[in-house]
Amino acid sequence: MTIQQMEYIVAVNKYRHFVTASEKCGVTQPTLSMMIQKLEEELEIKIFDRTKHPIEPTNMGLRIIRQAEASLFEIRKIKEMVIAETESLSGNLQIGIIPTVAPYLVPEFITFFKLEYPTVDLSISEMRTDNLVHHLHDGLIDIVIASTPLNRPDFYEIPLYYEQFVAYFAPENQQKDQVLTAENLPGENLWVLQEGHCIRNQIFNLCSQTASYNHIYEAGSIDTLIRIVDKNGGYTLIPELHLPFLTEEQKKNIRSIASPPAVREISIIIRKDYVKERMINAVADTVKKIIPSSMLDDRLKKFSIKL
Repeated sequence: MTIQQMEYIVAVNKYRHFVTASEKCGVTQPTLSMMIQKLEEELEIKIFDRTKHPIEPTNMGLRIIRQAEASLFEIRKIKEMVIAETESLSGNLQIGIIPTVAPYLVPEFITFFKLEYPTVDLSISEMRTDNLVHHLHDGLIDIVIASTPLNRPDFYEIPLYYEQFVAYFAPENQQKDQVLTAENLPGENLWVLQEGHCIRNQIFNLCSQTASYNHIYEAGSIDTLIRIVDKNGGYTLIPELHLPFLTEEQKKNIRSIASPPAVREISIIIRKDYVKERMINAVADTVKKIIPSSMLDDRLKKFSIKL
């Protein structure tokens, strides 16, 4: 069994199509098919059931593919280790980030990252979580920065920082004589983000009553939510990193959420076969320059990321 043959069976299992797998591997379909057939003859077992459409691995074939995936991961780690000792950090890096984190990270991230790693070709895309998951799974992006947990067995989640939510009330709706908690957040006059935003789900998890939230308009950004509250009353929930974007007058409308505070976890998310350890640490180290130390994950403060 060769490394090339392992790559081919892993690709066919991923795409469940010989032509697509051959294109991804950069070889012709007959070449890929012939190499897999030779492997099956060598092992004296069928790895794929070609009578099914889309093609599927046999039971034993799936076990072989899983072992091949593990072997390829270790081989790539060896290559990455050699590169780390002999070359400066370079190559392409495609990052995906959710819209409710991007405004607080991306502007400074680009500045710091390009200054520290000028030979890396950096590309950042802003997308909702469901799109990021699909792009990461398909290998279209390398690293995702998003709210976790995602509960995906094919991904690793590496916590970066923890961010509290605060409530933003219109002045006429303030309830200053009451301690605000996750349990007593009012369900009425609540303005939320559109379906598909991770914060929307977290808001609904926080509020004990969601049936009465305002259906008139569901905003696409936190800035829009704040302007709606300013003009129409009610309240919304915003992440604490948005506070510097508020005017001094708007900051008077902020209420903290106590016992326990409402918090979201923001993580680096990678596929389990991603091996560029130095690239992941470059991203994490850049984030550490932007996010206040008090918000960072304790492990991130003390240790580098190891795959």
